[in-house]
Amino acid sequence: MSDDVQHRTEDQSEMIEKLKTWFSGKIVRKDLTKRIKEGANVPVYVLEYLLGMYCSSMDEEEIEAGVVNVKQILAENYVRPDEAQKIISKLRERGSYTVIDKVSVKLNYKNDVYESEFSNLGIKGVPIAETYVSDYERLLCGGIWCIVQLEYFYDEADKNRCPFIIRKLTPIQMPSLDIEEVKAARANFTDDEWIDLVLRSTGMEPSQFSKRVKWLHLARLIPLIENNYNLCELGPRGTGKSHIYKEISPNSILVSGGQTTVANLFYNMSNKTVGLVGLWDCVAFDEVAGIKFKDQDGVQIMKDYMASGSFARGKEEKNAYASMTFVGNINQSVDVVLKTSHLFDPFPDAMANDSAFLDRMHCYIPGWEIPKYRPEYFTNDYGFITDYFAEIMRELRKISYGDAFEKFFKLGNNLNQRDVIAVRRTVSGLTKLIYPNGQFTKENVEEILRFALEMRRRVKEQLKKIGGMEFYDVNFSYIDQETFNEEFVPVPEQGGGKLIPEGMGKPGHIYTVSHGKSGMIGVYKLEMQMTSGTGKFEKTGLGSDREAREAVDTAYRYLKANGKNISGSISTTTKDYLMHIQDMNGIGMTKYLTLPAVVAICSVALNKPALSSSVVLGDLSIGGTIMKVEELANTLQVCLDSGAKKVLIPITSAVDLGTVPSELIGCFNIIFYQSAEDAVFKALGVE
Repeated sequence: MSDDVQHRTEDQSEMIEKLKTWFSGKIVRKDLTKRIKEGANVPVYVLEYLLGMYCSSMDEEEIEAGVVNVKQILAENYVRPDEAQKIISKLRERGSYTVIDKVSVKLNYKNDVYESEFSNLGIKGVPIAETYVSDYERLLCGGIWCIVQLEYFYDEADKNRCPFIIRKLTPIQMPSLDIEEVKAARANFTDDEWIDLVLRSTGMEPSQFSKRVKWLHLARLIPLIENNYNLCELGPRGTGKSHIYKEISPNSILVSGGQTTVANLFYNMSNKTVGLVGLWDCVAFDEVAGIKFKDQDGVQIMKDYMASGSFARGKEEKNAYASMTFVGNINQSVDVVLKTSHLFDPFPDAMANDSAFLDRMHCYIPGWEIPKYRPEYFTNDYGFITDYFAEIMRELRKISYGDAFEKFFKLGNNLNQRDVIAVRRTVSGLTKLIYPNGQFTKENVEEILRFALEMRRRVKEQLKKIGGMEFYDVNFSYIDQETFNEEFVPVPEQGGGKLIPEGMGKPGHIYTVSHGKSGMIGVYKLEMQMTSGTGKFEKTGLGSDREAREAVDTAYRYLKANGKNISGSISTTTKDYLMHIQDMNGIGMTKYLTLPAVVAICSVALNKPALSSSVVLGDLSIGGTIMKVEELANTLQVCLDSGAKKVLIPITSAVDLGTVPSELIGCFNIIFYQSAEDAVFKALGVE
C-alpha cells in the first residue's frame, strides 16, 4: 500500500470516529444511497430517511440487513406509476396498505372538504383530515413525499363516496433538531474536514475537486441556508446545477422551465393562498431560457420580491423568505459569450435586457468552472443523512452572519447599497455553512469576503455591458481595518486576454472604439499592408456593409488629396494598399472608420507603429471636419475594459469630459487632436 493511500485511509478512519462520536445515528454511507437509488426513482431525501431509520450503524452486518429492509420497504410500498393498479388491487384485497408516494391536496370548495391526490398511485379526490393540511401546509403547494397508511372501504349504500381512507400520514422529514448540538460538534472538526463533510452530505466526493470547485459547490447551498437570497448559475450541461434543489432538500422546489403564473409563485387572489415563495425555503427555476409569465406584471412582481422579500397583491403586502435560484445552460464557450454579448444572455429577453432585474442577483456562480460530472465525483463515504442536513440549513436561516467581516475589514467605495447587501448575504451564507458556531479567524473571513465580492462583481460586470455608465464602478475592493491596505478582487474570466495588447504593435495596426451595427460599443482593429503597385486600394472584413466601405474609401480619397501635408513619402500612385478590418466584439461593423483608416494608412506608409496600448477615437467627415465621439463616457469605459492606456480624442469632445467620472479619466493618458494631420502625428508619436 502506498504512503498516500495509507495516509488517506488513516484520515478516513479518524474522520469516521469523529462522526460516530458527534453525529451518531445522523450519518449514512452514501454508496448505499447510490445502490438503491438506481433501482427506485425517489428523491435522495426520501431514500435516506429510510436509510437513516435502518442503516445508520457502523456495523457492516447491520448495514447489510438494513439495506435489505429498505429495499423490501421500497419494493412493497414505493409506488411505481406502472404498478399503481396492482397496489390498488392489493389495497382492496387486504383492506389496508402502506404506500410511499407524493401527496398533494386541494380544497373542494363545492363540498367544503380537502381532497388529496397521490402522484404515482394516480388516485384523486381522497378525503384528508384538516389537521394534516394545517400541520403540513406544503401539501397544498406542489405536494410532499409521505408514508401513508391507506384503508379501503366500498359503501354499497353511497356509491359516490370515495372508497380510499387515509388512516395515517407521515411526511418524510426529520422530526426535530437541536442546532446547539451541531454548533458544539463543529468545533471538533477542522475547516477542511467540515467542508468535505458538507459536500459528502450532498453526495459529492470532495477529494476529486480543487479547492475552488469545492467552494463553488458550497455556494450552491447558500439559497437553502440564507433567506431571500438570489442566485444565478449558468454553465455547460451535466454539471449538476439543478441536482441540489431537486434531490437534496425537502425544503426546496424546482420549477422546470416553461410558463408560470403570479398566482402559482406569489399569491392566488381567488382562493387567498400564498404561492411557492411562502411555502418553500428555495424556489429554483430550471432552464432559465424557458421562463415565461402568463401575467404582464410577472417580472415586475418578481423584481419587487427579489429586492425586498415582499410583494403586493390586491390590497395587502405579503412577506416571504424563499430564496430565488436561476439555473440554465450556456452553450458557447465563455470567451465567445463575453466578446459577443453578456453572461446573462440565456435569460428570456424580458429579464436579460432588464438591468434592474439582473441587479437584484446577489451571486453569479461561474458554472463553466465546474467539471462535467463523472462517476468518481460521487462519494461512497459517510455524510449527514440528507434530511438531517436540510434541517440544519433550515434552522440556520434564523440567524445572520452578514457582519462577520466588519471587525476586520470594510468595503471599498465602488460598492453601492445593492452590492453591499449582496456581499453581506453571501458572506452570511458561507459563514453559516463553514462556521455554524460563529468561530472563525480573520484569514477565514477574508477568504469568504473575497469569494463574495467576486460572485457579485460578475453580476456588475455584465450589468456594465448591458446598462453602460450607470454601472461603471466595478472595481470591488476591501480595506483592512488595521493596515488600511486596500485589496482589489478581480473576476477570472475578465482578466488577461485583453483585446488591446500591451507594447508596441506593428506599423499599420490601429485600434478604434465606436458603435457597431447592433448599437453596442465595441473594439475594431484595422490592419494595413503595403506593396509596390499602381495605387490600388483593397479592403476585406467589411462584408456587404456599404456605410463602412464608404467610410474607408473617404479616408483613402482624403489622403490622395492631403497626404503631402503629412509627409512627402506617402504615395498613392506607386504603392498598393490592403486594409483588413476586424470586429473584435462581434457586434456588427461600424461606420466610424474614416479617421482611424487615415491613421492606419499613414502608419504603414511611414513604417511607424502607433503608440503602445493606444486607441484612436473620433471621425472625419467627407468635407474634412473632425466629428466628436458619441457617448464619450461609455466609449471610454469600453476602452478601459479592452486594455487601452492612451486615448486620442478630438478637441471637439473636450466639452463632454464633464459627463465622465473622474476615476475613469484618471485611468488614461488622454491626447487631444485638432485635425486629421494632427491625429496622425500624435498617434504615431511624431513630434
